[in-house]
Amino acid sequence: ISSSEALNNLRDRTDVLDLNAFIMAVIHANTFGISIGKVLRIQASEMRIRRRQRAEEAGIKAPVKLVFPLIFCLFPALIAVILGPVVIRSLPILMEGLFGK
Repeated sequence: ISSSEALNNLRDRTDVLDLNAFIMAVIHANTFGISIGKVLRIQASEMRIRRRQRAEEAGIKAPVKLVFPLIFCLFPALIAVILGPVVIRSLPILMEGLFGK
């Protein structure tokens, strides 16, 4: 089995876009006699760009994903801390108003 066939088999078995692009670049480099070092530098640069883009996309989506945990976890505790002392201090006044003394 040749290296091109082995790389094509690897590409068929995996579903990773970056790996597929890398394999295609290596196969083309071998086919046309292009320097593998040049191909590797170009592929590394492109992968860095794609990784940076994915990180930026994840950063944009992060605040949206944090809304519900904030609403259901942080805000109730914050309201209890803020309103707790007010309720405790006003409870005797409310009891006196309701039941009289």
